[in-house]
Amino acid sequence: MMRRILSHELRIPLITLLFASFLGTALIVARAMLTGQGLQGFLVWNLFLAWLPLLLALRIEASEAQGAGRGWRFWAMIGAWLLFFPNAPYIFTDLTHLKLPIRSRWWTDLIIILLFAVQGMVLAFISLQRMQRLLARHRGAAAGWIFVVLVAFLSAFGVYIGRFERWNSWDVITHPIRLMTDSFTWVHWHSIRFTILFGLFMSVVYALLYSIMWLGRTMSSAPSVPRTGL
Repeated sequence: MMRRILSHELRIPLITLLFASFLGTALIVARAMLTGQGLQGFLVWNLFLAWLPLLLALRIEASEAQGAGRGWRFWAMIGAWLLFFPNAPYIFTDLTHLKLPIRSRWWTDLIIILLFAVQGMVLAFISLQRMQRLLARHRGAAAGWIFVVLVAFLSAFGVYIGRFERWNSWDVITHPIRLMTDSFTWVHWHSIRFTILFGLFMSVVYALLYSIMWLGRTMSSAPSVPRTGL
């Protein structure tokens, strides 16, 4: 798996994300040492969870490339990917931990949380883009984009469940009965409004990042202009 990642076309983005992850973690450690408060340690855990769907997407992609077939293991990985995917955009909701701007170090906390939130969104984008490409290869480009929108709104609802109902992805396995019982209370105006707004937010951010990726491909494939002397 690691050899495939290092030789993968995503090598540079993955190395950059790893660097950003270490930088964010170092900033949190430095903040804790300077202030004597480790209040932002949850960001490191949330970022770890945000990495899981990307690693799963790469594993699914590798399985498809190896022609392993679409048995129960393949579909189990798809289900696990969809289950853990909301953890990546979820970090944006950690902005709720910011207090009023009169508090000291408010800007420091804001920058640290945004650094983790942007990483989460980039991890979500790359993960979703790999899955979109996989589906588009078999079902066409339109099916790929429909999949993107559906995942955006499903994950938005998942983010709502995590932030407001305080359920986690692994609760599907550890507390399935309680989860099913509690699920009857999730659909109401507040959850619907949040799902629509956050789903639109994710869809627009994905489209923006996709357009930037497309611009990069266009620039790299453009013929070089010969240099002329004066």
